[in-house]
This record gives sequence, structure tokens and C-alpha cells, in this order.
Amino acid sequence: MIHHISYHTSALSPSEDIRSVTDLKRHTREILDHIHTTGRPVFLTVNGRADSVLLDVKEYEKLIHAGNIARLLASAEQDVEQGKTRSFHTFIQEFKRDNAI
Repeated sequence: MIHHISYHTSALSPSEDIRSVTDLKRHTREILDHIHTTGRPVFLTVNGRADSVLLDVKEYEKLIHAGNIARLLASAEQDVEQGKTRSFHTFIQEFKRDNAI
């Protein structure tokens, strides 16, 4: 099954997307609504330092899917780098032979 992957291209907005944990405690619903509306993650700070990231579950699933695709492609890229390739014509001949088409 092929999934269409689209990513939000909105740039990080520091004034909206970086919030303190205290702010999260006080404005949880507002922050969650912001995440769902913009699709952008919210970076949480503790004592002024980056600590955690909140991300919409649909955006998280897209990142996981993209990571899985990248892992699948990594072995193919290694094969190309090591010269382990063959022509399309050769591949089709082998495929037909191996699958008795």
C-alpha cells in the first residue's frame, strides 16, 4: 500500500512554538489546539532550556513512516555504492525464470 506523505512546511514560530512547562500546565488545551491546528511541534522548556517536544499524533505517524522508508532505502543505497546492481533487462529475465512466467 502506498501512502501519500505531506509535511507542513510552516517554519517554526519561536513566539508560538516554544513554551515553558509552566505555560503548558496553565494553558494545556490552548497549546494542544495550536499543535493540532498548525501541525507544528511545540518545544517545551524547563528552567529556560529545551526539554521536550509535543507533536500531533498524525505528524508523529508521518515521521515514523518516513523513518521506515529511509531504513528500507538504506540497504538499497549500500548495494548501489558497492556496485551490486544489474540492468533492468537482466532483472526481468531472472524474475521470469525464478517465477516461471
